[in-house]
Amino acid sequence: MNVARNRTVTLYAAFVGLGIVSTAAPATAQTALSGLAGNWSGGGQIRLQDGRSERISCRAFYTPRDGGTSMGLALRCASTSYKIEFRSSIQLNGNRVSGTWEERSFNAGGSVSGSASNGALNMAFSGTLTGSMSVSYGPSSQRVSINTGGGGLSSVSLSLSRG
Repeated sequence: MNVARNRTVTLYAAFVGLGIVSTAAPATAQTALSGLAGNWSGGGQIRLQDGRSERISCRAFYTPRDGGTSMGLALRCASTSYKIEFRSSIQLNGNRVSGTWEERSFNAGGSVSGSASNGALNMAFSGTLTGSMSVSYGPSSQRVSINTGGGGLSSVSLSLSRG
């Protein structure tokens, strides 16, 4: 895999963190993540391991399934150098979160696991890329922090708002 493609796959994998954020249940079924379902948009910064950083903008669509016990995500993000389109399927069991993610264009994917509580989510992801993610959220905003251990990407920091 060439360096540019490796960085793109790595960036896609890192954004699985945002996909993990989408584990909300529908508004009628109150869970630790019920406030996340719906449409969100915003932006932030990606930082590459070589020290460069870029602004990025994102739109996320979180869709509750199975009475709120699972969630689907479609995410689209773009920066000057990257375009990201991936899907994620997440299950919530009590306060435990697990699931899978994939970036179809580059045949990248893996799994996610972690814990959720009201207003917070802490996850680990593996597969094409490994790393961690933390999310804090309220009724109308999300703050996402992703850290990775290789592949050209160091971190991602996002602020998203509803709508």
